[in-house]
Amino acid sequence: MKSFVMSVAIASTSLTAPASASETRAIMGSILTDAADPAEIDAKCDSYMEAIAARRALLERGEGQPSIETTLAAYDQMKALINAGQGEFTLYQQVLGTPELRDAGAACQVRLSTVDSELNLSRPIYDRLSAIPTEGADDQARFMLYEVLDQYRRAGVALDDAGRARAQAINEELSQISTEFARNIAEDQREITVRPEELEGLPADFLAAHPTGEDGLITLTTAYPDYRPVMRYANSDELRRRFSEVYAQRAYPQNDPLLKRMFTLRQELAELLGRPNYAALVLEDKMLDTPEKVETLIADMAAIARPVAERDYARNLEVLQQYRPGATEIRYWESGWLAPKAQEYFYSYDPQEARQYFTYDLVRDGVLKLTEDLFGVTISHWDTPVWHEDVETYEMADADGTVIGRFYFDNHPRPGKYTHANMIPIYPGVPGEADEVPVGALVQNLPKGMHETGLMEHGDVTTLLHEFGHMLHGMFGGTQQWFGHAGISTEWDFVEAPSQMLENWVYDYDTLATFARNAQGETIPRELVDKMNAARYFDQGAGDMGQLGYTNVSLQFHMRPVPEDLGAATRGWANEYLMAPMPDYVQFQDAFSHLDGYSAIYYTYRWSKVIADDLFTRFTAEGLRNPQTAADYRRAVLAPGGTKPASELLRDFLGRDVSLDAYREELEKGLVD
Repeated sequence: MKSFVMSVAIASTSLTAPASASETRAIMGSILTDAADPAEIDAKCDSYMEAIAARRALLERGEGQPSIETTLAAYDQMKALINAGQGEFTLYQQVLGTPELRDAGAACQVRLSTVDSELNLSRPIYDRLSAIPTEGADDQARFMLYEVLDQYRRAGVALDDAGRARAQAINEELSQISTEFARNIAEDQREITVRPEELEGLPADFLAAHPTGEDGLITLTTAYPDYRPVMRYANSDELRRRFSEVYAQRAYPQNDPLLKRMFTLRQELAELLGRPNYAALVLEDKMLDTPEKVETLIADMAAIARPVAERDYARNLEVLQQYRPGATEIRYWESGWLAPKAQEYFYSYDPQEARQYFTYDLVRDGVLKLTEDLFGVTISHWDTPVWHEDVETYEMADADGTVIGRFYFDNHPRPGKYTHANMIPIYPGVPGEADEVPVGALVQNLPKGMHETGLMEHGDVTTLLHEFGHMLHGMFGGTQQWFGHAGISTEWDFVEAPSQMLENWVYDYDTLATFARNAQGETIPRELVDKMNAARYFDQGAGDMGQLGYTNVSLQFHMRPVPEDLGAATRGWANEYLMAPMPDYVQFQDAFSHLDGYSAIYYTYRWSKVIADDLFTRFTAEGLRNPQTAADYRRAVLAPGGTKPASELLRDFLGRDVSLDAYREELEKGLVD
């Protein structure tokens, strides 16, 4: 497969006026493939850095009267190059085929993060931006300028020369740590060998995909497609315990010293900027803007979830006692295995029966068709080179035929690839430029193919739709007047809400009936979907308590002194909420990637659930397929991107502020027999 990259010659000394948005987007070029070599990645990184340097020099030189049209526009375009580069080179780090290529992508991320930190501390640029007159400027320009200046102040631009230099050094070291931390998680894929009889209970397609070796043993890896089915279906208690121990120590101990240094540097940065801790600093621009508000959220949600979780636990224990008479507690490695058995016992719902109707190819097509039906768009093949043969490419057009976005699906596991699921925004759109629309990529680890190899758990279906929800947000909101407002650029603790709200559609029979078919072509029975919905709320309380445990870990690491024993601290903070506590062998922190990317704000997943449940109340009242409700949602919540505070987006759609009422009503369905 031929690699490709748009060649852009731009000398930093030749730029004498702000480039246009189209010129900025042109520099981003095209995506490299597996056929590239590290030198090509380095060269493309150089092209980004040169273009950024040119715009930086223009801004710091400070010629002429600062204005919205010149100074702010040049700044916005410069930041667009940094953000697009970080997206593109994150993609390379996650998906390319050799360690050398992935490392080259990671190295460019460090370079871009370094220059971004430098720019955030540039006093000359800040002085130019703060001198911009706003008389006559429109609301979006005023909001953009306010956000930019606020970011500068929180970065430490007001520090003296020594303070800014130290802040820059901290940010550079944190960027290096982030790269190494992520690499350790991605590359530490461990294996265990098992006897064939230990896999009793696993689905037939799983067994077929794991043949016995010459030594009579079967090899399993800690990749999701192996680990999750084993922990859910293997009847061997000893296997599940052993496998959980191996899985729970991924990237341990190598990431422990990196985390300690990360937490130490973040605290130093917070104190340098006059904040008591890093949590206080990182929360300042969020919807919940103080640690106290997050702690209140945790307490309020736990008060709602705990009674439901205790009911879940009692029911699971009742089932466990049928298999382990006299059991008085549920052990860590038993939770996932008990859930489907309890669903079958109490609700006659068998997840493996449902699984036969969910094959990757059909689910993928169903998700795309749902999008077309709901939002009035058309999705078709996009003819473009890809980095691996598994990658699928699409473009999305509005009702009038105008292409509004293009995207990649890299949805299947392979060695060295990112092991979880995420959406990567790559390039933003340019207003009025038909060929310069938003571009993004889904990177996931789902089964591949049709019925023999591609059977998915219903949870996998939910994950696919959730991540694609982020893509829709990026596409529908991806072209704005300002690059800084494009796509998913709202407050960070809002971005998960639209995707979580969308998950409701994969419990809707009319939606599932469009794509859920078994190997014989039979549509999923309505009775089975009814059972699925009856069982849906079982274990949600326990699940939410678990998420609150991880939220507590995320917050406490950034509010307290760095613990000597990170594993013990993690287990202690998480176990305040987990119904089946982590045993001593769990070193969850070292593979908890959100401690890097999300730092103290893992709470966003639970806060977004509160928002998502409230958003869905309009669809519940007006119809899941109501085109006017969907159009209102797209217009009010997705299309604006970051042009308004999230609280305003929500009021525009709901007509009121968000409350916990819908979350409470949703979760308490788990108390109903």
